[in-house]
Amino acid sequence: MKRIIAFDVGDRRIGVAVSDPLGITAQGLETYTRSDDVQKDADYLLSIARRYKEPVKLLFGMPRNMDGSYGFQAEKVKEFAGVVLEKWDGEYAFWDERLTTVAAERALDEAELDWREKRKVVDKVAAVMILQSYLGN
Repeated sequence: MKRIIAFDVGDRRIGVAVSDPLGITAQGLETYTRSDDVQKDADYLLSIARRYKEPVKLLFGMPRNMDGSYGFQAEKVKEFAGVVLEKWDGEYAFWDERLTTVAAERALDEAELDWREKRKVVDKVAAVMILQSYLGN
């Protein structure tokens, strides 16, 4: 089994989650704050993947409209993933992330976090939800 590292790619932050070695559960790793250098951001995410000794599969959350079509944000994610994948020779996939950020925000509201705390973790929680959805299929 491969570990899977999921990314919830946003304009300002990237949520990162990883599966357990058996591919059953997802755990949040971090919320990475993006720089103005796309290559630096891509290299940082690759450094996370390379920390794991076993094979790793990268999973990018792909934003879709409610009708299933791809919009402007999906193009931005594809473009960023392309930069990451230029230096990646392992497996990768894209996964529908519709409503994961909304679900993450609801879960954090239920946890009664204030907006500052929520902002720090919402992308990481969304990455966990993307990965858990992928693992469940």
